[in-house]
Amino acid sequence: MKKKIRWGIMGLGKIANKFASDLQLSNEAELYAVASRNQEKAIAFEEKFHSQKHYDSYEEMAKDEAIDVIYIATPHSFHFENTMLCLKNNKSVLCEKPIGLDSHQVRAMIKEARLRNLFLMEGLWTRFIPATEKLIELLQKKSIGDLQYLQADFGFKADFDPESRVFNKCMGGGSLMDIGIYPIYLSLITLGIPTHLNAIARITKTGVDSYCSMLFGYENGEKAILESSVEADTPTTAHIYGSKGYIKMHSRFHHSKKISLYQDDELKEVFDLKYQGHGYIYEIEEVNRCLRNKMIESPKLPHTLSLDLMAVIDQVKAKIGLTYSSHS
Repeated sequence: MKKKIRWGIMGLGKIANKFASDLQLSNEAELYAVASRNQEKAIAFEEKFHSQKHYDSYEEMAKDEAIDVIYIATPHSFHFENTMLCLKNNKSVLCEKPIGLDSHQVRAMIKEARLRNLFLMEGLWTRFIPATEKLIELLQKKSIGDLQYLQADFGFKADFDPESRVFNKCMGGGSLMDIGIYPIYLSLITLGIPTHLNAIARITKTGVDSYCSMLFGYENGEKAILESSVEADTPTTAHIYGSKGYIKMHSRFHHSKKISLYQDDELKEVFDLKYQGHGYIYEIEEVNRCLRNKMIESPKLPHTLSLDLMAVIDQVKAKIGLTYSSHS
């Protein structure tokens, strides 16, 4: 694949704008096509980011044989059907998180991708930024000794609007699916899969959670204390504690630009880890690398991580009585 990798973007909202902007930072890729159900939106996006084509039909873009990979940035509840549409038209997919609404959907997408030998990855862009890479390196070096517990929160204040993406159950709304996924994902890459968990939440009149508090326990006694909220602006930091010290991921931890390392109650080192653009470029380059190497999953964010993440989310949903109608 000597030519540039040709990307399509499906769903042209806020995140798609950031993604398209960062795509322009890559020498490996080009924005080839964009699709929205709204033709005016598609034309405006095409002009803004200089894509070669626009579509007012997801189906038509999925059939475009010139496209190598499609980034799906539609609302949560459409991720499954949009991903399956692309895979069934033999397109590799990067699907914005959460990749599905439940484990059944995630398993079906992975099965389809593997069957067709196509690349598929969940769009957890924060896995690839410099701060996350540095965190993993520090933990591998046992910079804070044996891990003991993790505390992470993510909260922002959203005005209640039953029709908005955040509060609309039909769009996969709620704090857990929208932002709680980030503390949970951090717990997975640091402590692994919990052996037991508990959760409590406040449920809105639209049937989604506006606040969720989670406590995870692990085989060797480690703990994770996690929170998500659309009721308040919270610190949105993460602290990983070990037997010899702790690591602070500064706000907002999921795309932190600064990590502090404390050992024996003293600040040992501060890492300034700025990222390019909006931070999506690292995820983009990982997908480009995998496609060039004919890989169907990324070793940094393999299918198993998405399966584990959704399995844990499903357990939390069960604890707080949160259900979504599945399109699968």
